[in-house]
Amino acid sequence: MAYISSTLSNLIQQTAFFNLTLGNVIMIVVALIFLYLAIGKGFEPLLLLPISFGMLLVNIYPDIMLSIDDSSNGVGGLLYYFYTLDEWSILPSLIFMGVGSLTDFGPLIANPASFLLGAAAQFGIYGAYFLAIFLGFNDKAAAAISIIGGADGPTSIFLAGKLGQTALLGPIAVAAYSYMSLVPIIQPPIMKALTTEKERKIKMGQLRPVSKLEKILFPVIVTIVVCLILPTTAPLVGMLMLGNLFRESGVVKQLAETAGNALMYIVVILLGTSVGATTSAEAFLNLDTIKIVILGLVAFALGTAAGVLFGKLMMIATHGKVNPLIGSAGVSAVPMAARVSQKVGAEADPTNFLLMHAMGPNVAGVIGTAVAAGTFMAIFGV
Repeated sequence: MAYISSTLSNLIQQTAFFNLTLGNVIMIVVALIFLYLAIGKGFEPLLLLPISFGMLLVNIYPDIMLSIDDSSNGVGGLLYYFYTLDEWSILPSLIFMGVGSLTDFGPLIANPASFLLGAAAQFGIYGAYFLAIFLGFNDKAAAAISIIGGADGPTSIFLAGKLGQTALLGPIAVAAYSYMSLVPIIQPPIMKALTTEKERKIKMGQLRPVSKLEKILFPVIVTIVVCLILPTTAPLVGMLMLGNLFRESGVVKQLAETAGNALMYIVVILLGTSVGATTSAEAFLNLDTIKIVILGLVAFALGTAAGVLFGKLMMIATHGKVNPLIGSAGVSAVPMAARVSQKVGAEADPTNFLLMHAMGPNVAGVIGTAVAAGTFMAIFGV
């Protein structure tokens, strides 16, 4: 009888109920809210669903992120191994290859001025960098946090790992991916506040056709130019352009399909759940995390505003041929930001089609964010 009661007692003690803290309960509630947003509202479920589920798992069973060093039997938790691939920059680079294989760079090639809009939207990154330093973060931590302004989760993870900011990687990644998911909510009020209805109704002329040769040469030339100037961008820019070359070359259809579908989705599962699993109550519920979340929102808002304002300058310079709404797509949330430009423009005039015009700044923003990360790595000698 004593054996039975002892066994039952041990079983009861092993349940998560006896180990949950108030912080764990708060994070579980946050995870459930994120799951609702992903499933119920459809806010980028491919990103938000695995992140929120990883958040749920780690706050019920923290040992799912147990490191090998802390393990009694030399075996780490399942998501610890996924997370190691984040720290090694493997998953972020593979994500870029998938994005490249799925993205048509034609709008950017057809309208090279889009590069300027993509560059303008990076203002949020540099503005957040100085603000983070003002709030007490060291220079490397400030650089890692600032990339959230590009609304680029893979680059945020990549830079945080390269700069040795693994302690902040979880909050940075969650903030970046959360803002990517919430692009349709965050951007429209800023875009409408900075433009008039007349400006939002501007119709842009059809983009010129882009030849296959141009599409093949573009990723090769960009790789050579960017990586010669900033070699540290090679893992991101190189993989982005390799994926696009798979797509445009026409001779490796199987590789393009694999990179943009099966491999991409596998990587999203591994990266999303491991990022979500960094949000244990102990690591996430602190003042630095709150600062990071606020800084990320400020950076993203600044980047969106800078893109729209530069779009207005281009509108003036071209005598009304550029709709300033496409400037908001200069952040690198592909293709969500471009879709938001289209949606806001269509609200003003249902016959207005801005999607392809917005894809130019959107692609430029991906390259611009990677260049910003490479610039920080070059500054710090990484």
